[in-house]
Amino acid sequence: MKREALLARLRDTPRWDVLVIGGGATGLGCAVDAAARGYTTLLLEAHDFAKGTSSRSTKLIHGGVRYLAQGRLGLVREALEERAVLLANAPHLVHPQRFVVPVYHHWDRLMLGVGLTAYDWLAGSRSLGASRLLSARDTLAALPTVKQEGLLGGIAYMDARFDDARLAITLMRTVLDLGSLAVNYLPVTALRHEAGRVAGVEAHDAESGEHFSIAARVVINAGGVWADSLRQLDDPQAPAQLAPSQGAHLVLDRDFLPTDSALLIPHTPDGRVLFAIPWKGKVLLGTTDTPRSDLPLEPRPLAGEVDFILETAGRYLTRSPRRGDVRSAFAGLRPLIGSSQGGATAALSREHVIQTSRQGLVSVAGGKWTTYRRMGEQIIDTAIPVGGLPARPCSTRELPLHGHPGGSCEDVLGADRPRVDALPGAGRRLHPALTLTEAEVRHAIRHELARSVEDILARRHRALFIDARSAHDAAPAVATILAEELGLDTNQAGEQTEAFRRLAEGFLSTH
Repeated sequence: MKREALLARLRDTPRWDVLVIGGGATGLGCAVDAAARGYTTLLLEAHDFAKGTSSRSTKLIHGGVRYLAQGRLGLVREALEERAVLLANAPHLVHPQRFVVPVYHHWDRLMLGVGLTAYDWLAGSRSLGASRLLSARDTLAALPTVKQEGLLGGIAYMDARFDDARLAITLMRTVLDLGSLAVNYLPVTALRHEAGRVAGVEAHDAESGEHFSIAARVVINAGGVWADSLRQLDDPQAPAQLAPSQGAHLVLDRDFLPTDSALLIPHTPDGRVLFAIPWKGKVLLGTTDTPRSDLPLEPRPLAGEVDFILETAGRYLTRSPRRGDVRSAFAGLRPLIGSSQGGATAALSREHVIQTSRQGLVSVAGGKWTTYRRMGEQIIDTAIPVGGLPARPCSTRELPLHGHPGGSCEDVLGADRPRVDALPGAGRRLHPALTLTEAEVRHAIRHELARSVEDILARRHRALFIDARSAHDAAPAVATILAEELGLDTNQAGEQTEAFRRLAEGFLSTH
């Protein structure tokens, strides 16, 4: 899967049926759906797949317990259906996860019990196990480091966790498996219009500077928090639809919560819930809901967000985490629909809206990882008549994703593992605190379109998100392999290392 071969195919294709702008969860879902229906499909990503929001989630595939209290039963039911689909189609990336809610007030026990019973009912036959009341002793057995004073018991329920960036890479591989094309580092600079209709895009290769003028029967704007900017390329008068919200996360060592059960804190001052989730040998804390008017490519957790997460977790854990305990701190921007008008975004919709402009640009706003497949189905259903494409049914509900191992599997590479272990450097770890091997780096470059040290340490492997210091220290070894595989010179390898180390310093900073 050489990038040069993908670009050669792009040059040789006179027109595509479906062209998708954006390589996050929504765009990749669209591309998989379109390719699975047999349409010639091209996805263009300005940076790397899942570079933005789609690699910075709370790692949950869930119905959304919080949405029950908001009365959004349709959203919860749809998400629970999609949870079941993902567990079946990507068992190497999505796994059942037990959650425990400690209870310190009798009223909470009643309300949470009712709510989680409704959650079970909405899941129906797709349930991963019924919720149940726990005694104080059982709650402490499940959450050994939860505060005991005033603990009445708890409630346990089931949901699912996943690796978001790896799912994005898996979807990209699935697009290629289906005979279509997905290319990173190829930003769209303009939309092409013919006879008053969107007829393609202008794009350029961020690596070589080569220009591409690409024709397509229908163009889909899946730009996430940048979707409004793409809509305004089509119509400069198009009003903004999105109210971006930042969600911050902190990663701690496992000894803060040494268990396979996740902790849910049901009440926080900003109207959200807070999670402490076992993830890749660490504990992930999050998240926040902070309005942002700017759209940085590398958002950082704000000082107030860090304080909020640490203080909230500290009220429930026997050992209160401090800034110095944070192994990695990251933030993502949610593309929420509506106007927060400078106020709270926690109440804004997590649902999505699909619109077609007068010129035929199909845009999607909002949404979340759990429902990415259903969103892709709906978007392609909308795009078919816009592009005059032959009607074909969606087939992704029962489509195994790339690397499907045939059963449950904790290895994110799934069925690709034997191929990886046949490469040079199999079993040779690049850092004692990381599982990343030389062979995995080579595989990421040869088969997963990794083009930089960041691509490897942030998204092909999650080192940056689980242990930023170790990722920082592993950068030179990764750059050496990258240089060998891509033919980079010593200066280029050094630039790669320094660029990543600057990025990692940001993930280490909690000030």
